[in-house]
Amino acid sequence: MRSARSAASRERPAPHRPHLLPTEYVSALAGIGITDGGGIPFPAWSAETALVVMDDNSIQAAVTSISAPGVHFEDTAFARDLVPCCNEVAARLAGDHPKRFGAFATLPLPDVKGALLELEYALDILQLDGVVLLASQSDGRYLGDPNFDDLVAELDRRAAVVFVHPTIPKSVEAVPIDVPAFASEFPFDTSCPILNLIWSGTVERLPNVRGIFSYAGATAPFLAWRWSLLNLHPTMLEPAAVGVMHYLGQLLYDTALSANPHALRSLLELVGPSQVVFWSDYPFAPAPLHGASVRSPASFDGFDAPKRRAIERDNALVLLPGLRAQLERA
Repeated sequence: MRSARSAASRERPAPHRPHLLPTEYVSALAGIGITDGGGIPFPAWSAETALVVMDDNSIQAAVTSISAPGVHFEDTAFARDLVPCCNEVAARLAGDHPKRFGAFATLPLPDVKGALLELEYALDILQLDGVVLLASQSDGRYLGDPNFDDLVAELDRRAAVVFVHPTIPKSVEAVPIDVPAFASEFPFDTSCPILNLIWSGTVERLPNVRGIFSYAGATAPFLAWRWSLLNLHPTMLEPAAVGVMHYLGQLLYDTALSANPHALRSLLELVGPSQVVFWSDYPFAPAPLHGASVRSPASFDGFDAPKRRAIERDNALVLLPGLRAQLERA
């Protein structure tokens, strides 16, 4: 049964998650023996349930994405078959509920050729709002690897919004620990590509990509000064000449599972509120935890009302003009 809350009471526009977990995706992965993401079994998901959770938490709209474990499992044909299906489901959802859902497109990395083809289809034909990329790929490469330069150059040409979500990196498979990956590996898989994108010169060369990184940048705010010591390293002078702190300040960071005083104070030492967007983690984070994440920014004493509104609403609308246009239509 749908919540009776009115549209006027909904103020937060775009927690990117609900993670999109359509039946087609879950069934395809089950067929190759994959039934969880980050150590959490795939939860049941439906548009109707997602809308109830959004209404219960005064969320006006959400931008869906398929995140970990992604679509590429060292089988390019499998990924190329699955990706358009996922993006078409996302587009239909946004079409059926244009004032409630947008979507980030899934791409079949590390298959760069397939990713470029799907990027054109997803953004030009399906008119999705941006893309989601996993921080590390099934071949073990992090974003920032030169193998991905052609894709990132095209994303830069389009000034695309790129949401970066962690997964279980291939290197961990050799020496796993018995802790769910969302609590152990995900924060570090978030951090490594941030540094690699800077160290490789990708952020310097391609400044138009608007990258959003999960979990308040994970360890990046804590390690920022340590990373800045790389400015003294001679091999960094050419690819990232302006310095680590400058590049960290160009990126955007979400509040998913990080809307707490410890993480937010650290993040706000690194960037201003204009670089922070409100995200949540439903349905992998169940409804009660999702609700706590939604309420946390309001209880943080580091935000006055204008800053909180920017983080919860305005910053997302600047990033996502297509969603903004849908919300503004009568």
